[in-house]
Formats: sequence, C-alpha cells, structure tokens
Amino acid sequence: MNSYLYRLLHSPDFSLARFSLTHLSDFVIGLQHLTEILNLPDIPAKLELLLSRMRLLLKHHQITELCNRSEKKSFSVRETVYVGQFFHHSFRQHAIELIQIFSQLDAWYSMAFAVRHFNLQFPEISEQEDPFIEADGLFHILLDNPVAYNIGMSPKSNFIFLTGANMAGKSTFIKSVGLAVFLAHTGMGVPARSMKMTLFDGILSNINVVDNIARGESYFFNEVQRIKNTVLRINDGRRWLVLIDELFKGTNIQDAMKCSSTVIRGLIKINHALFILSTHLYEIGEELREYPNICFKFFETKTVNDQLEFSYQLKDGISNDRIGYLILKREKVVEMLERL
Repeated sequence: MNSYLYRLLHSPDFSLARFSLTHLSDFVIGLQHLTEILNLPDIPAKLELLLSRMRLLLKHHQITELCNRSEKKSFSVRETVYVGQFFHHSFRQHAIELIQIFSQLDAWYSMAFAVRHFNLQFPEISEQEDPFIEADGLFHILLDNPVAYNIGMSPKSNFIFLTGANMAGKSTFIKSVGLAVFLAHTGMGVPARSMKMTLFDGILSNINVVDNIARGESYFFNEVQRIKNTVLRINDGRRWLVLIDELFKGTNIQDAMKCSSTVIRGLIKINHALFILSTHLYEIGEELREYPNICFKFFETKTVNDQLEFSYQLKDGISNDRIGYLILKREKVVEMLERL
C-alpha cells in the first residue's frame, strides 16, 4: 500500500527511480557476467585484483535475486520502491565503487582495442638516468598510409635540427615523436615496429602558436613567451622532450635568424633534455655544425614538370628547398593575378 501511495504522491521521483533501477540492474547483471567470462587462469595480477573486488561487492542476496530474475520481466511498483531503497541506502557506496572499477576495465579494454587496431607495439622502457629515444619504423598514428621513420636521440645527439619545404613532412614527424612518447607514458603501445626509451618528466611543445588580440599580444611576442617558459621549465635538471615547430616565423627573416640562432645555442647547453626543432631558416644550419650534439635532418622535395613530389623520407643533412612560388603557380594564383 505504501508503495502505491509513494507512486501517487511522488510520481516524478517514482518514474526516475524506475528508470534508474532498470539501468542499474542491467549494469549489475552485466558485471556478474563479466566476472564469469574473465574467470580464466593466468590473468594479470591487477585484473585479478579488480575482479576479486567485484565478486566481493556483488556477493549480496539481493544482487543474486536481481541476476536470477527474468530479463524481460519489468519491476512492479513494490519492487521498484523496495529495490530502489536498497540501492540508494544499503548499496550506494558499493555501486559507486563498482562504477569506478568498470571505468578502469573499460579504459583498459579501449587501450587494448587501440593497440590491436593500430598494430601498436609496446616500447622497452629503460631506467637509465640519461634520456634517450630509439625508434624503428615510427609513424603517425592518424595517417592511413604513413611513411615510417627511424630515429635515435641521446645526450650525445640530443638536438635534431629539422629542415624542409612546406608540406614536406616536418610537422608530421615532430607530432609522430611526441605522440609516441606520450602514448608510452600512458601505458599504451606506440606506432612503431620497435621503440626503446627512458621515461620523461614532461613534454613541452611549441606548436600552433597564435596571437592574442584581446591582450594585445602579437604572434611573435607569444613565440618569445613560449621559449621563455620552456627555458624556465627545462632548467631544473629533469628529463624533458621539447618539440618546436617553425621557430620565430612571426617576424622578419633577419630577426628570425638571429633569434633562432641565439635560442639554439642556448638550448644545446642542456644535455638532460631532447630537442626537435624545425625551421625554414636553413642558412643558420651551417654555423651550427660546430656543435657535435646537433643532428641535421631534412625532408626532400622534388619538382617534376612543375609538380611537387614529396617522399616524406627523413634524410641526413640540411634542405634549402623553396617551393612557395611553385605552389602559388600550381594553384593558378599567378595566372589569376596576371589576368587582373
């Protein structure tokens, strides 16, 4: 009688309780099935720990009654109030913990699915103090037909000076390295045939810098602030991976060359961090060859009958390719301007 009276006097609450109870019972039943499915020998210790906790939380006679009831049978008015009170008062904290456990399992499943779907490989993590990265067949995880790279960085060769024309692949390479290192730190596999590395204390990126009209800050000013913050962060003796894409492109070429050269000469003094810096300013490359820890890499661009060809192969050396005018001509902008 009290159940029907509650339904009559608190109709919105009752409807919400019945709706929630249906989904919560499905959730509990699903967890019960999951513990049975995963009851396998030689499962990982962490997984076994979570499953044991789930079994303990689900070991309640009312949960057993829920699991044994017919899935097609709807809850009566009395059952809605009775079971709803049980979940709200007696089982509330257990339900919250079960949701947290399931979230952990769901995250692990998603990670495992991604590893299989993208054919990722688990990296070998070294505990040595000096930072290094050795990757064979590294590729960008979001590309359908990626070109793989081989990369090796250590304190003796901790700075990659990367050159190449627009669209040649510089940004993609930088992001590929950053994504692989980030995924490794989350416990994921990495997009590579094989990879060895140390753990890093942080990843800093100077990519996609923008101006701030509201604060009156130009593109170049924000570039300078990014570099300033980078220097302040990495000057702490910890291991950092620093990724800089197109340094100082927000100012004229003379300023950009002087600023870039100054920044690079300062950064290479820090041997506990690894740096990858891309630039169009190939001219400053020659004056940096005196530093043995700088590794010069480039992406080649070829022109065949005014058509651009990109191999996306990472090569040793410095590129002086200039293709801006060719792109302007290929897109018929030059022709359109001549007709004005």
